Amino acid sequence: MSQRDWVAQAIRKIEADFNRSADTHLIPLALPGFPGIDVYLKDESSHPTGSLKHRLARSLFLYALANGWLHAGSTVVEASSGSTAVSEAYFARLLGLPFVAVMPASTSPEKIAAIEFHGGRCHLVPSACGIGEASARLAREAGGHFMDQFTYAERATDWRANNNIAESIFKQMAQEAHPIPRWIVCSAGTGGTSATIGRYASYRGYDTRVLCADPEHSAFFAHYARCIDGDTSGDADAVAPSSRIEGIGRPRAEASFIPGCVDAMLKVPDALSLAAMRWTNTRLGRRVGGSTGTNIIGVLHVAHAMRAAGRSGSIVSILCDGGERYAHSYYNPDWYVAHGFDMDAADTLVRAVAEQAAALPPLATAGDTPD
Repeated sequence: MSQRDWVAQAIRKIEADFNRSADTHLIPLALPGFPGIDVYLKDESSHPTGSLKHRLARSLFLYALANGWLHAGSTVVEASSGSTAVSEAYFARLLGLPFVAVMPASTSPEKIAAIEFHGGRCHLVPSACGIGEASARLAREAGGHFMDQFTYAERATDWRANNNIAESIFKQMAQEAHPIPRWIVCSAGTGGTSATIGRYASYRGYDTRVLCADPEHSAFFAHYARCIDGDTSGDADAVAPSSRIEGIGRPRAEASFIPGCVDAMLKVPDALSLAAMRWTNTRLGRRVGGSTGTNIIGVLHVAHAMRAAGRSGSIVSILCDGGERYAHSYYNPDWYVAHGFDMDAADTLVRAVAEQAAALPPLATAGDTPD
């Protein structure tokens, strides 16, 4: 089979897989303390590989195929904190390609098991700072291809349409009381989602702004603040500790994070992210991941500002993945003790904010003031 025929067949397989999958749901989330403000969660956990990263992996494979970077038998290598690697392992197996995930040693054992279930191999490194370099080396040694989500996430997705997450959100909101969201709240792992949403809203002329919620140990917020202050050099070399909120936050600002696609950013302490995760679990009756908790704090921040300004409207955020991948950590009481978290105060605060409109503690913000 020629290379051209193999690529055409590979793309057809990915498109057929897409056609077999229904779109993800948009779930209302009641905030009793904020009447007149409607909140929705885009449930990305319902993808075949269980997370928002399924969309990214599909786009990265199509981008690599169309660029001629993948061939029959190519070893696919990715640097990932877990969820992207799970999804890429799925697509690699679909195409009959070997897959290697390079991940921090702290990655959850549930994610490692999911990668191996889909036929992938895991290569663990001590720190998130080293996964890119190790991935490029392994790809060279295998004569394969390094997907490099942190570079290509923002450009691999067709942000104008093609059922990207932004187009899906606006279509699903069409019959709601406030069909054009005042804000869409997301967090950044690569920056690809915030870029897609920001570009699509601008392209379609929607009066929707994007708030990016960044976890405690991440370099994105500082990079964004420098950029909007006019420091065009950025701080790409600034290093932060590894994020304790798996899937989001990076030790350095990545190429796929586009500050101009984001209207505001919020820095979220890990204890609040985890308390919001736990509160959302009780409201939905099922477990969600820590990154969803970070998003919920962003939602509460925006809802407070809208309430203070006397505005009604809608806010959309993302349920990034399910909590079954974090049974050993976020849903294990011993994990909180080992990491020095006393969650009683944080749990009480988040519940009071969501249900009684109590005030959040002062949080670092940059960009537009929500209203």
